[in-house]
Amino acid sequence: MSKFTNRNVGVGRVWKALQQLSPAVAPHSPAVAPAQAPAARRPGSNKKRASAAKATPPHHSKAEAGAREGSKKAVVLALLRRAGGATLGELMTATGWQPHSVRGFLSGAVTKKMGLVVESTKREDGERVYRISM
Repeated sequence: MSKFTNRNVGVGRVWKALQQLSPAVAPHSPAVAPAQAPAARRPGSNKKRASAAKATPPHHSKAEAGAREGSKKAVVLALLRRAGGATLGELMTATGWQPHSVRGFLSGAVTKKMGLVVESTKREDGERVYRISM
């Protein structure tokens, strides 16, 4: 086989070679699966499901579970649960995060995902303090 002199010649040769190939693949199936009747259940088949459901421990909410010990999430939650709360600077120092990351974590992970209520107040010196309201 020789080299292609330009792109158009190459495309033409490849297209001609593809047209000569025979279709060895079965025709395409429809995009939607045909409707099937639900499978008949055997009597007593729910026994396995019932025993498996009893064996699994109950799920705890994320707020109850808190965070892994020693993780940044656990550190932030501990600071927020203090009586005086925590300032943005303290949270930044404890985690090494930027201010926008701390505020995003408080909004997303703590408030929305864990369902905790975070209070934000300003002290006399103008610094904002965050705490989890109990």
